[in-house]
Amino acid sequence: MNEPGTDAGQAGAPFILYLEGEDQRAAMEGLAYWVSELLLPVYGREVTSRAPWCPQWWEHLEAVAQLHGLWLAWQELTGTNGGPTGPAMWHRDFLTPVMQTLRDPDGPFAGCRAGGHRAKDVPVAEPYPA
Repeated sequence: MNEPGTDAGQAGAPFILYLEGEDQRAAMEGLAYWVSELLLPVYGREVTSRAPWCPQWWEHLEAVAQLHGLWLAWQELTGTNGGPTGPAMWHRDFLTPVMQTLRDPDGPFAGCRAGGHRAKDVPVAEPYPA
């Protein structure tokens, strides 16, 4: 894992949904490493029907977007520039809301199980009348 504030996810880096090609691949690899090596081992908690998790979380764009933002905030607030209260702010302001949203029974992982991913139907929007 890279030092906070460096590499593909450094503060000020483009939001992952805007990236393409090699930049997007590198950001996803960094994010996947952070999720599997830090986030889940430390903060994952047990998977239940009331707190689902998808083992293929990268198949959910909402999860990718939220986790990328969480990773960027982690890098900024837990590094040396985050100050002594940075980690507490990260837990309060970023970790808790993101994990509550992702693991909500009606959230993006609803229907996913420990054994696999279940694709969701996205809401449809009719074209705006010109």
